[in-house]
Amino acid sequence: MARVMTKQRLVRENLAYRHTGGVSEENRCSGFVPAFHDTETGEVYPSLCASGRPVPFHCLDGLPDAVVLQRDTSGTPITLKASLVAGFLRDGVFYTRDQAADCVATGG
Repeated sequence: MARVMTKQRLVRENLAYRHTGGVSEENRCSGFVPAFHDTETGEVYPSLCASGRPVPFHCLDGLPDAVVLQRDTSGTPITLKASLVAGFLRDGVFYTRDQAADCVATGG
């Protein structure tokens, strides 16, 4: 069974990809911006804060209701669909963390 997307999962992924180019702080200079890809629908969502402004890290707050499974009492998303993958957009193309890390490693 696939794991749902949560803040804790993002923290674990950031730790796993640290020093590889698969995290925002390490690939921003290569033109990558944090985003989420819904593998079920094909939709890609840039990472936004609750007000809709882009943020330089993976944030659950600005994602649409269609991908949110659970919110806390203040309305903040806490659980998202398992089909969401955290990755990056560059020039309109979605990259997984692995793909972004490969690009950073090869200078691509």
